[in-house]
Amino acid sequence: MLEQLKGIEERYEELNKKIMDPDLVNDREAYQQTMIEHSNLTEIVAVINEYKNCLSELDGAKEVLEDATDEELKEMAKEELRELEEKKDKLELDIKTLLIPKDPNDDRNVIVEIRAGTGGDEAALFAGDLFRMYSRFAERHRWSIDIMSTNEIGIGGFKEAIFMINGKGAYSKLKHESGVHRVQRVPETESGGRIHTSAATVAVLPEARDVEIFIDEKDIKVDVYRSGGHGGQSVNTTDSAVRITHLPTNTVVTCQDEKSQLKNKEKAMKILRSRLYDMKLQEEHEKMADMKRSQVGSGDRSERIRTYNFPQGRVTDHRINKTLYKLQDFLDGDLDEMIEALITFFQAEALKASEE
Repeated sequence: MLEQLKGIEERYEELNKKIMDPDLVNDREAYQQTMIEHSNLTEIVAVINEYKNCLSELDGAKEVLEDATDEELKEMAKEELRELEEKKDKLELDIKTLLIPKDPNDDRNVIVEIRAGTGGDEAALFAGDLFRMYSRFAERHRWSIDIMSTNEIGIGGFKEAIFMINGKGAYSKLKHESGVHRVQRVPETESGGRIHTSAATVAVLPEARDVEIFIDEKDIKVDVYRSGGHGGQSVNTTDSAVRITHLPTNTVVTCQDEKSQLKNKEKAMKILRSRLYDMKLQEEHEKMADMKRSQVGSGDRSERIRTYNFPQGRVTDHRINKTLYKLQDFLDGDLDEMIEALITFFQAEALKASEE
């Protein structure tokens, strides 16, 4: 590991000199790439320096212990050694975690797709709860939200809601939210007080850049039609709604929220591009024969990942067997504790896989 760390330090020094080169500033793309690489290495170099200082302190404490004749001084040296050994172990783990190849999509914006599953109106209401939950989580992180497409049922729920969250690191925080979310509660219409179970699916897609996914016009079929709303409200009288079908993959995207046909088409193309990019990523993962795959870490969107139990006021993530008894806070966007636990778990899984 020390040899690997030496290489990182040498590369960091190279980048320090490179960013001072006035010629680099004139090449905007090269300058940006250099600054990104420099920024990515800054954290691990700081931990490496702390690790080297810890090793030096350990050597000093060992010398004191060897030379000490006073028993009290020996005990103090032993205690310091114990603390430094613990610190060394933690720093080594931190370094190994930082050495795990970073997901290149982590800093991207995301498109979140929520669809009501089994459970009728109750499932649609739950999909609405999830939409508000992620919206409030985004607000807490000062990220912006752009509604792409919705299909409301008129009582505060959604058959489908698709929206973009714009913010640095949005994908890194939300990528483990894909899967089936299940709710257990007594519906307001239930006179007998029976608990009903319903579900909604969530898909989190990294935003695709135009240059990454080229869509040939001959590969898509574009239909326009008159959009409709519930209860006679929000009904456009022009053919502004857009349905795009990607013929090679039979992927269909519809957008009708905007009054402008052009804006609906732009949003539909953005969703389509991200879905195709996500398909490409999934295919690449499948082709990695040496990749350790398990049901827990598969990211399979048919997998039940979390249960929201209203009678007990709890939310349980089944992948990491973690339960929080603060359901209302969770639905109000307080997701950080669960999300950080998921990130830690999947980092540990990646670390294990890299050591095998």
